[in-house]
Amino acid sequence: MRTLLNKLTAALPSGTLAVAGGTVVLGAASYVHLGVAGHSLSEQDMANVSVLWTIVMSIGIGVFFPIEQELTRIVSARVVLGQGTAPVLRRATLLTTAILGGTLLVLGLGAGPIADLLFQGDRALVAALGGAFAGMAVCYLTRGLLAGLGHFGAYGTQLAVDGGLRIVLAFGCALLGLHSALAFSLVLALAPVAATLVTLPTLLRAVGPGESIAWRELCNGLGLLICATLLSQAVVNAAVLSTKLLAPADSVLIAALLSALVLARVPLFVFGSLQASLLSGLTAAFTAGDRDAFWAMLRRIGLVVGGLGLLGGVPATVLGPWLIEVLFGAKPRLGCFDFFLMSAGTVAYMFAMVLGQALMVLKRHNLQLLSWAIGTAVLAGITLLPGDVATRVIVAYALGSVATVLAMLAALRLSFSGVAAAVTEGPGQTADTSRLGVGAAGR
Repeated sequence: MRTLLNKLTAALPSGTLAVAGGTVVLGAASYVHLGVAGHSLSEQDMANVSVLWTIVMSIGIGVFFPIEQELTRIVSARVVLGQGTAPVLRRATLLTTAILGGTLLVLGLGAGPIADLLFQGDRALVAALGGAFAGMAVCYLTRGLLAGLGHFGAYGTQLAVDGGLRIVLAFGCALLGLHSALAFSLVLALAPVAATLVTLPTLLRAVGPGESIAWRELCNGLGLLICATLLSQAVVNAAVLSTKLLAPADSVLIAALLSALVLARVPLFVFGSLQASLLSGLTAAFTAGDRDAFWAMLRRIGLVVGGLGLLGGVPATVLGPWLIEVLFGAKPRLGCFDFFLMSAGTVAYMFAMVLGQALMVLKRHNLQLLSWAIGTAVLAGITLLPGDVATRVIVAYALGSVATVLAMLAALRLSFSGVAAAVTEGPGQTADTSRLGVGAAGR
């Protein structure tokens, strides 16, 4: 067992273990937060919290997580080239503020219809949603810079503080007798802001003066990446929102689906500890022109993802229906086969995330977006078929994720086939295209 653990640890990108502890705390916080809410709130209030949580973890991540990814890629490349990152911080802060402002403007203008459609007319939950988006904006901005700079200790600390505060605040709401959907929703706004403030001094000390960064370099792939990430979050979170739209009165099913998906996605929370270090490592290999290291890292992470899928999927399949009743207070609506499909979808989704990061490093943002669009189309087509709502949304999640993986494998093959073709053009091309296809992939 110790030998296997050592091999698994050696397969991880540098910095993963520093982030893993914080990820475990943040992942556990999601379960505690939802579990305490499930035992404290009425079915209707819990359904509202479930919908808000799903929106934050889908649309919020879709809009703001790409900022972290692009900053990690850009800053990692600058570190390899010996360039300072203070100009990146300044412009990224302005860009993030603009994106957050646009998001809050949309929420403000549509507060009434959004509240009526999703929260039974409670506009306070729309305001809480805006607060959660603001928390995401500041934490993803700082995490992107910390990951790119290689400060994974501070990165992990921010995750741990965020998660720890969510646990404390959730139990605080319960102990104070706050049987309110708003109180439990505000946890998602307060915790990430406080965690960001804890690690901000480390970040400010780490950035140094350097060459200015053009807006084009910062924004070029960001729009495509935001669209791709929104689609990826649609795939992984659509089950709850689709059920809300297809069976709005079935609060029991909505709450049960959220609890089941959170349980089936345990490996995905663990996988989160790999993402920052994986992207940083792939970018460093790309920038240095080390093609062998690039592919070796992808192969190792593929093995890790498969192992995570087995470790999380088997218990979820066997014990899932019982666990969601005990942990989240959900009523019995789903069976073991439902959990098997959700676990299989999670494994495929993790593979898609790995392949998507490889495409992003190769500057194939357009192919990454196309792959997620294909997966989303498969998901939508299955969801709109006639039949039992729960079955449709669960099968759609699994097959939508698989379709995305297949599309990304084809995209990677296409990308590197183009590189190989460029290499054969002549001796004058060899020096450029040997660098992981920098010239070809950037076209």
